[in-house]
Amino acid sequence: MLKILSNRFVIVLIFFAIWMIFLDNTSYFDHRVLNKELEELEVNKKYYQDEIKRDEEDIKRLKNPDQIEKYAREKYYMKRDSEDIYIIEYEGDTIHEEQSKTKSL
Repeated sequence: MLKILSNRFVIVLIFFAIWMIFLDNTSYFDHRVLNKELEELEVNKKYYQDEIKRDEEDIKRLKNPDQIEKYAREKYYMKRDSEDIYIIEYEGDTIHEEQSKTKSL
């Protein structure tokens, strides 16, 4: 065993392996961190691509004046001059919406 460990090629190989795994700028641990960041960025990329598709569909839908009115009434609570709007919110609805928003991000 001592004869194998005293071989200069084995010593150089062990030194090289330790250097590449722990000490080098492109070490194994640095690559693991970078790969995790890359995976997170890919997930974000997919999320934003889905959001873009949804927004494009909304834009196509909003070319119709009836859809514009419906959107304004639902999202911004706009009304005609002769109308009154009553917004009824239940406790469970607002909590459920907040939780779904945080889970999607």
